[in-house]
Amino acid sequence: MERPESRCPPPGFLRLFVLTCLLILTAVLMFPMLRTFSLWLHSSFTGRYVSGSYSIVFVNCPNEQIARDIARYFWKGEIEEGTEVSLLIKTKTSKVSRLFAYMRLAHPFEIPEVFSIPMDQGDARYLKWLEEGMKEN
Repeated sequence: MERPESRCPPPGFLRLFVLTCLLILTAVLMFPMLRTFSLWLHSSFTGRYVSGSYSIVFVNCPNEQIARDIARYFWKGEIEEGTEVSLLIKTKTSKVSRLFAYMRLAHPFEIPEVFSIPMDQGDARYLKWLEEGMKEN
């Protein structure tokens, strides 16, 4: 006959189980911060850009004056209040590097603000229309 004590977990098992659960929960909750930190470290040590290191923030403003007030920034020791126009170009991801090379030649800025964001989702009809307009040569 079995002893009732043999069905109980060994001493310290509950403590180990709780600590393991807390460790897993902490790791899950801290993942975004740890990922950002690791990307920063990798970029710092290798000198190369790692996808996901930077973010784009879109801000809606109630009017142009408020947008101008928010957009003031320091550039070369002075407050810059440039009037820039955003150009939205839709292309195949496979053509982005060629587009970047063209922008470096065509753009008047020494370092043009050019980056890409891959499309994750979209209206199927629009994406089909886009595909038809960008047939590979």
